[in-house]
Amino acid sequence: MLAAEALAIVRSLANGIDPETGEVFPADSVYQRAQSVRAMYAAAEALERNARVEQRRRELPAKTGEPWSEDEDRKLLAGFDAGRGLPELATAHERTQTGVRARLVKYGRLAA
Repeated sequence: MLAAEALAIVRSLANGIDPETGEVFPADSVYQRAQSVRAMYAAAEALERNARVEQRRRELPAKTGEPWSEDEDRKLLAGFDAGRGLPELATAHERTQTGVRARLVKYGRLAA
């Protein structure tokens, strides 16, 4: 089941509506109890938060969060010393500009 489908189902249940039929649950239904409704809203918020995290992860460069190799460090420092800017270095190394900046700070090329 896709996350979007799961979210739609949980939201429907939280609103007291049968996700398959669209009918409102009876007042004595477990889905109409305050504790159940709060739990379903919390679940929906968690699903939404997870979707945002996954979307952000997909938007980040491929090597974000991976360890830097010695060879990659050498190439980064050589590129910086040759005058390449942060955006260009970040693209070349498939890293974020923040990651590149942190690496350059580590090696004393930029001030913290």
